[in-house]
Order: sequence, then structure tokens, then C-alpha cells
Amino acid sequence: MVPAMNVVGLRRSTALAATCASFVLAAMLLAAPSHALEEAVKTITSRPGVTESFLLIKPDAPPVASVVLFAGSEGVVNLQNFQSPTWGTSNFLVRNRRRFAEQGLLVAVLDVPSDHSTGLGSFRTSADHARDVAAVIAALRQESPAPVWLVGTSMGAVSAVNAAARLKEGGPDGLVLTSTVTHRTRNIHVTVNDVALDEIRVPTLVVHHEADGCVASPFGAAKVLDKALKRAPKKAFMAFTGGTDTGNPCEGMAAHGYNGIDDQVVQAITGWIKQPR
Repeated sequence: MVPAMNVVGLRRSTALAATCASFVLAAMLLAAPSHALEEAVKTITSRPGVTESFLLIKPDAPPVASVVLFAGSEGVVNLQNFQSPTWGTSNFLVRNRRRFAEQGLLVAVLDVPSDHSTGLGSFRTSADHARDVAAVIAALRQESPAPVWLVGTSMGAVSAVNAAARLKEGGPDGLVLTSTVTHRTRNIHVTVNDVALDEIRVPTLVVHHEADGCVASPFGAAKVLDKALKRAPKKAFMAFTGGTDTGNPCEGMAAHGYNGIDDQVVQAITGWIKQPR
């Protein structure tokens, strides 16, 4: 005969195991995608003799907004490899493209134009770059009448502000800047301060991690960026903490890329896009 205390212990262990199994199953169900999102590469003519490609991700319902995502560094995202399991994992916006779509947004991940296949560099602040973005915005408006927002991270923020400042017609309805590059370095020759920020006239959200260790994007400079956005009808600043800060401080697996708090940051951004405040 098994002692009563051991029976109680056995029952508790069995109940605990069943509870743990239920939690694991629930976690697996939550982690698993509830539906297959449609992803396809689109290529359009953006300027005479120039094409612009982007990855289009459609939500499973009519979109509440559209977003153009601008990667950092040189802006080369190698769309020909987008079906690779590791594609885009090093960039905050690219690796979270499906999270944005799951929030009801039509998503376009922008690659470099055909005449700048090796990288954007200082082209990010040019009028021709803004024309390329305008063509993508127009393509998204053909897909959906929803408002179009530009979302840039790191050097991608330079592209986003350049288009928002230059495009008086056919421009975006809103702007989101994450881990914004505000300081030049030996390898970085243009920043958002090389753009006429006072020409931006759309709602603008600035997002930054307090522990961002990249010398080109210090937290203090991002925190006061709103002072230069004199004509933005609505503007806000969101600071984040936590996550896992590893690798190059100017890359996506560090605080610069919100590593480990991706879902929290994406939900905050999409919430503001849906209702600027």
C-alpha cells in the first residue's frame, strides 16, 4: 500500500505536469501563425529607366493602413532571397514585417532602386530617392485606399524623412522613425539633419531604445528630435528598455534593433499609426 502522503504528492505532480503541458500547448498555439500571409515581390518603374522592387505582404482583411519599411545600413535587402529562413533576421523592420501585417497593415519592404544596386549612401537625401518612394506609395494606394505611412530604422529613417519632407503631392500620411541616425561618423555621411525636417507636415512618431549604443544614433539626440519637426501636426516620442543587447551596437541584434522586445515595439508603433496621439 502506498502511504497517503506519497499519493497526495503523486496527484500533485500529475496535476502539475498536466498544467505545464497545457501551458506549453497554449504557448505553441499562440506562437504558431493563425493564417498564411501572402508575400510577393513587386517591381515597378519609379523613374525613366529605373525600377524599384519591394516585398508586399497583405493582411488577411482589408488593411487599416499601409506601411513602407526602410531598412538601415545601405538599404540593400536582397529580395531575391526573401524566402530563405534567415532572410532579414538582422534588421528590426525586415524581420518584423509579418508582425506589422498581423496588426492589419499592408506592408511593403523596400529594396534599393535598380540604379543603386550596391547601396543607397548619400542618395538617401536626394530628390530622385523621394520619387522612387512616391512611386511605391502610389502602388500601395492602388492596392488599398488606406493611409500610407513611412517607417524607417537607423539609416532607413533618413530615407523616410527625405520622402516626407520633399513630397508635397503623393507623399505619405504619416511617419515613424526608429533608432534614428542623427550623427555623422567616418562611414556615415548623411543623417536626418541633412533633410529639411521643418518641411515635414504629417504626424510623426519617434521611437528609440534608451540603451542604444550606436554612436550615430544616441538616445539624447532622438529625444529632442521633435523640436526640429516644427510643422508636424502631431508628434510623439516613445522610449523603450529591456531586451537582449548583443553584437554590433549599430546592428539589429543590439538595443539599436530592439532585440528581444520586437513584439512590444511593433504593437506600440502600429497602435500609434492607427490612432496618432
